[in-house]
Amino acid sequence: MAAAKTGDKYIGAVGRRKTSTARVRITPASKFSITINDREFENYFPTAELRKTVKSAFDTVDLDQKFSVTVLTTGGGVSSQAEAVRHGIARALIIYDATLRTTLKVKGYLKRDPRAKERRKFGLKKARKAPQWSKR
Repeated sequence: MAAAKTGDKYIGAVGRRKTSTARVRITPASKFSITINDREFENYFPTAELRKTVKSAFDTVDLDQKFSVTVLTTGGGVSSQAEAVRHGIARALIIYDATLRTTLKVKGYLKRDPRAKERRKFGLKKARKAPQWSKR
């Protein structure tokens, strides 16, 4: 769950998507920067689309110049991790300023996307795909 540290200078939150988890810390800073798993933001997310996904929460509320963001992310794929990071950033921004909640909620950044891969069932090839049926 999201937690604000009063004694420390950062605001922490957790974002999730599929099997990805992102622990996000936003710290007020003069220069905007994002570090993910001790790597530069541009190196971790190679495509512009994924970088746009991560920064979209900041772009929505126009606060990107005020924070330094540190993220530890595990599980899932790159796209899933990007959406988990966005979810965590949105949750942390709400702790920072509760008036941003409506703006972020309308965009859908606060909803934990529950869609995940369905488990494989016994006797089937995949979750729902059955072996070919033959009459005789």
